[in-house]
Amino acid sequence: MWTTGPGEDSRLRRTRTAILVLVAAMLSSCLVVPVQALFQETRPARQGLGVVGLLALVALYAAILYAVATPHLPQTRRRWLWLSYGAVTLASMLLVAPLGPADMYTWAWLGGAASGLGPVVFSGWKRWPAVVLPVPAAVLVGAFTGGSLWAHAAIAASVGGVIVGTIVLPLWLWDLLLQAKTGREATARLAVSDERLRFARDVHDLLGHRLAVITLKAELAARLVSVDPDRAAQEAAEVQHLSATALAEVRETVHGYRAVDLDDQLQAVEGVLSDAGIRCTVRRTGGAVEPEAATQLALVLREGCTNVLRHSTARWCTIEIAREFEEVRMTMVNDGAGSAPAGRVGFGLRGTAERLAGIGGTLRSRRDGAVFTLDVTVPAS
Repeated sequence: MWTTGPGEDSRLRRTRTAILVLVAAMLSSCLVVPVQALFQETRPARQGLGVVGLLALVALYAAILYAVATPHLPQTRRRWLWLSYGAVTLASMLLVAPLGPADMYTWAWLGGAASGLGPVVFSGWKRWPAVVLPVPAAVLVGAFTGGSLWAHAAIAASVGGVIVGTIVLPLWLWDLLLQAKTGREATARLAVSDERLRFARDVHDLLGHRLAVITLKAELAARLVSVDPDRAAQEAAEVQHLSATALAEVRETVHGYRAVDLDDQLQAVEGVLSDAGIRCTVRRTGGAVEPEAATQLALVLREGCTNVLRHSTARWCTIEIAREFEEVRMTMVNDGAGSAPAGRVGFGLRGTAERLAGIGGTLRSRRDGAVFTLDVTVPAS
């Protein structure tokens, strides 16, 4: 749940790093008292066992950090993490709990860490026993090592509560952020897929009947060649006519597919971006735009909107269209640009630039930090 891909936003990377540092700091703080108790321990054998127990805990915490930073951890590795969590926690009760004076309540701090890590290591109903059981375990350890049982319970419960409140809520918020990012990308893919499906349905409806008739007449002409050559020639001529008609209709359909209304496209883009949580501002100056130029701008606008949704984590986007004497200029600017090198254009925009070049237009892009700018010019007529 923690990796967002090679084009992840720097803000997400910083947020992930901050939460991982927070988790590491909280776990390290729980080791402060046990390490102090280790240095105050006067029995060498007990001190050696304590070192082994603390190293095992450090290895466990490192494994938990790895699990936190690794999305979709395989179930087998997660089971090993569960077993390691239980085994190391039980081993620390024997190896680390006797360290130091009784009034240091050494293992109570580790019990609090085990309680706070329960929701991170486990999911579902398993997390609740993992949160609750370390507290009575700390009381049980206190009964054997000495010291106030209430103090053991209070330390374990308070440390566990602090870790849960400090770690679990950021983890939940991070998961919501990634779900929102995934939803935005899914919306973009869905919009593209819907448009492709619509065009495929139009072509199927158009050609399905025509091709069926052409096939039947071609078969009939083939059978009549040796029996009635004149009739076969007539059927072949009809096949040719039907083929030419179908070709003309396909060209008309493709032209209609490409002829997109600029005003409708602006409204659609503004609505899609707003639904994705992106503030969209549209400005138009210089009067009306001729149909051919408007169609070309609408196609670029559609591609630019897809680029914003799929390759950025934008919070705002501005679209400016200006009608000048001999050309129409459209500028599309958004923040939250990805980590691609400046000047690099994706396949969609590259194909759009090649199409515009064929009619005397231009498409240029630039990135200044996290701000991406798309400049488009097309002939006014």
